[in-house]
Amino acid sequence: MECMVRGFWGPRAESAEALASRWKATLDRLAELLPEAVPGGGEGWHRIRTNGPALPLRPDVPSLLAALEEELAEDDWSDQTGVAPSLVCEGAPGWEVSVSGRGGGVSGHLSQAVLVDVECPDGAELPEAELLAALAELWDPDYGNVVDHDLLGTLREAGAKVGEPSAGRVGYLSPARAALVPDELKAVRTPLSTGGVLLDIAAPGDHEAALAAHLCLRESGALQPLPKPMDRSKL
Repeated sequence: MECMVRGFWGPRAESAEALASRWKATLDRLAELLPEAVPGGGEGWHRIRTNGPALPLRPDVPSLLAALEEELAEDDWSDQTGVAPSLVCEGAPGWEVSVSGRGGGVSGHLSQAVLVDVECPDGAELPEAELLAALAELWDPDYGNVVDHDLLGTLREAGAKVGEPSAGRVGYLSPARAALVPDELKAVRTPLSTGGVLLDIAAPGDHEAALAAHLCLRESGALQPLPKPMDRSKL
């Protein structure tokens, strides 16, 4: 079984030091929420590299900062694109979590993002709402969702476009988007410290309910894309 927990935002300049702190907090929270996937407090993390084997990575700020600075030293990264590390941790049998993202960039055409992909045994219960709430509060995105590949296919068949906001079985909307959520939306709403709202919409596998919520939110304007080129991080 797999789920993807995702957050997206527009241009937002951040230093490598600030990003390392966000990454540290993210890995700590994953260790708390997914102890089967991130055992031992997170000592099993590895950094995936495009050139060379994966390297062990301690989940502390100095190690994360060094990894980000190494990524930034590559020829294809700049303050426009941001920095995009990719990490993975293998846990108990059948459990794996990978985290990737792109932060600190100021391009008006390239979204910044954080993505958590969890693989777990069939029948395992994942704290999906808690995972998305953690990403929302740690990264302050414009929007986010919890999806799987089948749900993504359903949404795209209904007109959802890659790179544009969409609902999931759990969703997050930043404050301006949350203000556009219609009263008739069937979802449990939880305000977060960001000023945005977490929407608990549907159970895993209930694509019909997730699609209905997506269409309702799209009609309300809560899922309108940022203007292009993007001139701000959130709607």
